[in-house]
Amino acid sequence: MTDDLNLDKGGAPHQTTEQGYETMTTSQGVAVSDDQNHLKAGARGPMLMEDFHFREKIFHFDHERIPERVVHARGFGAHGYFELTDDCSDVSMAHIFNHVGEKTPAFVRFSTVAGNKGSPDLARDVRGFAVKLYTQEGNWDIVGNNIPVFFIQDAIKFPDLIHSAKQEPDRGFPQAQTAHDNFWDFASLSPESMNMIMWIMSDRTIPRSFRFMEGFGVHTFKLVNAEGKPTFVKFHWKPKQGLQSVVWNEAVKTNGADPDFHRRDLWDAIQAGDYPEWELGLQLFDEDFAEKFDFDVLDATKIIPEELIPIRKVGRLVLDRVVDNFFAETEQVAFCTQNIVPGVDFTDDPLLQGRNFSYLDTQIKRLGSPNFTHIPVNAPKCPFRHFQQDGHMAMHNPKGRANYEPNSWGTEEGGPRENPQKGFKSVPQELEGPKLRVRSERFADHYSQARQFYISQTEVEQAHIGQALVFELSKVETPVIRTRMVSHLRNIDESLANMVADGLGIELPDPATPAKAPITDLPPSEPLSIVKNGPKSFKGRKLGILVTDGAEASHFEALKKAVEAEGGMIELIAPKVGGVTLSNGKAMPAKQKIDGGPSVLYDAVALLISEEGAQKLKNDAPTRDFIADAFAHLKFIAYCEPAMAVMEKAGITESLDDGCVKLSGDKDAKSFVDKLSQLRMWAREPKVDVDA
Repeated sequence: MTDDLNLDKGGAPHQTTEQGYETMTTSQGVAVSDDQNHLKAGARGPMLMEDFHFREKIFHFDHERIPERVVHARGFGAHGYFELTDDCSDVSMAHIFNHVGEKTPAFVRFSTVAGNKGSPDLARDVRGFAVKLYTQEGNWDIVGNNIPVFFIQDAIKFPDLIHSAKQEPDRGFPQAQTAHDNFWDFASLSPESMNMIMWIMSDRTIPRSFRFMEGFGVHTFKLVNAEGKPTFVKFHWKPKQGLQSVVWNEAVKTNGADPDFHRRDLWDAIQAGDYPEWELGLQLFDEDFAEKFDFDVLDATKIIPEELIPIRKVGRLVLDRVVDNFFAETEQVAFCTQNIVPGVDFTDDPLLQGRNFSYLDTQIKRLGSPNFTHIPVNAPKCPFRHFQQDGHMAMHNPKGRANYEPNSWGTEEGGPRENPQKGFKSVPQELEGPKLRVRSERFADHYSQARQFYISQTEVEQAHIGQALVFELSKVETPVIRTRMVSHLRNIDESLANMVADGLGIELPDPATPAKAPITDLPPSEPLSIVKNGPKSFKGRKLGILVTDGAEASHFEALKKAVEAEGGMIELIAPKVGGVTLSNGKAMPAKQKIDGGPSVLYDAVALLISEEGAQKLKNDAPTRDFIADAFAHLKFIAYCEPAMAVMEKAGITESLDDGCVKLSGDKDAKSFVDKLSQLRMWAREPKVDVDA
């Protein structure tokens, strides 16, 4: 911030760095020596509370906006439960991990990160995946994302990251996207973000549904058993219905057709009784593994491949109830990474340490009072007693004369006391090291896992990453930023760097100088690919049936029966929302009118069009777009003979492939639906060439 008040005009000159920049100061005017690392006890040690620069920086950032969240502003929540399926008492004494079959109430909020509340659902963005578990020992919040790594290693950089990704401050745009100079300037100057860049440029950031994406706790935590033995853990939520994303051209059109697409999808699924479900997986490892692993387990920009530490699936998360009121629950829910229970503990991950410090500030600012825990969605469902009192909107105050401890009053009126036997205890840990701002040398490898992620993708997914990078960097107006970014890509994969440089029309620059030489022989990891971890059926997906008056009733009934047998849904789209009359005289109401129900809203489509209907629709632009987009977005298409006239107008009859199934008899409907578990006809992509 510039010194608008010119308080140093009395003669003290502005301080400058050796490079000629003005010296950064705190808001009190104290010069800052290091804005990259928070103060910690040793290179891998915990944060020190005396770090006034970090405290001031994160405090100001947390209070930037009211009342909307600074990040994760656009969210959607639902209620459900967590059920333990595997006794975990060997690694944790937490009640929730020690009673197989017990159901713990849960609230989950999904969100985008960069956009404001009014932004569209299908922006290319990280998705928040925050789980509040109302355990018998207090609330436990697993505040995660749908991506297991993050952009930065130290929380002191979080305000800078989000400032760079949000709207540019002088113009207030772009909104809900990173395709602009500020973000890529920051990213290209922060090599630690390169692994995350691969993830966000993949299709992980344009999920088809909240229901079809993974969740991750991101950080390394500890579990602690009854004997006090700690075990490192990473948390994974694995969707029972498999992974699924959309393609970029489809995402753009979906945002136009239905900016609430993800919200509507989750609401409709729960209301229909198709309850989303995830398995909780634990990656458990000890200090010996942590020491031998190629990367630091405290580095939030790194994963532990599942091939090295397999996932132990211990429970299931089911969402079975929508909220009663969006504001009271989804908007007012307050997640804090510091909310853990006995049997769970923190590590010295410098990003996690900063998050623990930051979240409480955020909730006080947004919800106006330290009593935000009195709001029903945030209140524990187990008994709670303490001496906290008064403040804005206090709903619960101590009863009786005692509001302090120690006191000499009896058990009836003396209030609660600490419980050394059952109370939360941190794992004992010896700490030593100089007090300094520094980052562990083990955090210095920024390219190896980025390469591992890229080579773990299918050819189709790799092409999407390259196309996304070209699209985003094409929006960057400053050529040096584009070049700088491509120089990093050369340390990840040479073919990717060439693809992006060619797409941008620039010369291939020299590779960026790595802080630590990358490991080039890390093996591919199959769990990192969406395509390799897709569903095994069409369950939970939706077939859009474009239908006209006089359409063959037997085709409709056969499709409906086959889709519902797979656990899928159908939705009718018609020239008029009032519906149609099939060939057998049966009236069928429509869910969508053709110009309000484009094919981007469906996982696959069917064209049940009569000859008369074809004559009316073949010159209708929304109908042609419905068909052409479905084909371009690699969807499976079922069609009857009369529909060929409309398909010809849409320009796809010369390119029909195995993903296009003609309906002649009832068996054809079953054959079509059998293909739908593949979700996409990936072999078609070279024909349609719908770039990012």
